[in-house]
Amino acid sequence: MQQLSRLARLGGLRLRSGLPCSGSANLQGIPYILQLKLQQSDQPLYQDSTAYWSWHAACVHSCSNRGFSSALTVVGQYVQSWDDNEKGPIDPFAIAEAEIDSISERLRQSLLTDIPALGRAAEYFFQIGAEGKRLRPTMLVLMASAFSAVLPSADLLIVDPSPVNHHPVDMRRRQQRIAEITEMIHVASLLHDDVIDNAETRRGMKALNSAMGNKIAILAGDFLLARASVSLASLRNTEVIELLSQVIEHLVSGEILQMTSEPEELLSIDHYIKKTFYKTASLMANSCKAVAILGNQPREDCQLAWEYGRHLGLAFQFIDDVLDFTSSSGELGKPNLNDIKSGVVTAPVLFAAEEHSELVEMIQRKFKGDGDVARANELVFDSRGIQRTRNMADEHCKLAADTITRFSGPQSAHARVCRRALTQITNRVLTRSK
Repeated sequence: MQQLSRLARLGGLRLRSGLPCSGSANLQGIPYILQLKLQQSDQPLYQDSTAYWSWHAACVHSCSNRGFSSALTVVGQYVQSWDDNEKGPIDPFAIAEAEIDSISERLRQSLLTDIPALGRAAEYFFQIGAEGKRLRPTMLVLMASAFSAVLPSADLLIVDPSPVNHHPVDMRRRQQRIAEITEMIHVASLLHDDVIDNAETRRGMKALNSAMGNKIAILAGDFLLARASVSLASLRNTEVIELLSQVIEHLVSGEILQMTSEPEELLSIDHYIKKTFYKTASLMANSCKAVAILGNQPREDCQLAWEYGRHLGLAFQFIDDVLDFTSSSGELGKPNLNDIKSGVVTAPVLFAAEEHSELVEMIQRKFKGDGDVARANELVFDSRGIQRTRNMADEHCKLAADTITRFSGPQSAHARVCRRALTQITNRVLTRSK
């Protein structure tokens, strides 16, 4: 234990005792990735062993590239919140944090341009502290590991310095690119949506269109889609290129559906779910499948990955629509009641309309009448609309979790942990408050 603690200190790691950890008392407080390494190896990790110095070198190299946050990096980020009996709590975001940090930094570097105004606009929501929940890249990193037979090596947990058009030779690097591409597409869609909605805030800060104008926001979104396309082409996998290109088509289709719905369509829950898939769930579904394809998984597992992303994406949006009513603007980082103020019909309103026919005319005139927004809000709270929407989200979270149980057998202890983390993400989506 002393030798391991010294290794951790030399590598800049922080050991935390008292957390759910390995069932072995000898491993209590040892970072997760080191526990797995110890359990997989017959060689004791003594100071004079080859294994010791291999891990020491990897830790120090990583920490030297990550500055002041070295105590939180790489090996230490594959954290201690797990146990062999699968009973302890698990933090999916902590498990993936080191890899997500390196992906986020590479994203910032890949958006560099010789046009300062464009660079500032493109990286607006990728600045440290402005990245949002990072749910999508975390989900994708965990999905990659859920199918993997090996732990990602230390050099794959530091920033990839290669240019955006460079073909990654390593499979894990290609899967990391999907996480980058997904974030660029997602943020591009936010920039465009904020222009359409004339939004003033996003993620607790000024929306880009409010800070720099509509034209800059639109062009910044276009720039992100262009960079995402270059990175996608570098993967040289036509099926993956098709999947992520389809996402962009779906984003446009979903927005057009929302803008041009006929009066009877506005009252249809099926129409609402179709629009929700296009605008939110398609990106999660297709990116999950892309990660599985790049991992050379069987077709059945690739389809299950798609189903996981679809169900999680739908549940995420259903909860988002609930929070638009139940959370404050400060909690959301954007105005509440934003949907009905913009004339957008969501599940809580549709379910409430089944109890209060007064809502039907409001929906069909897109809440443009005097007092419509306030009255619609009252009627939603005077109905089971919010609870029924939560129930629908709960059902999709259960379906997402069920897909994990149907994956092919895990090939490593780390894969088992990451599958638990993917299941835990469904609970995080269901219980989030912002």
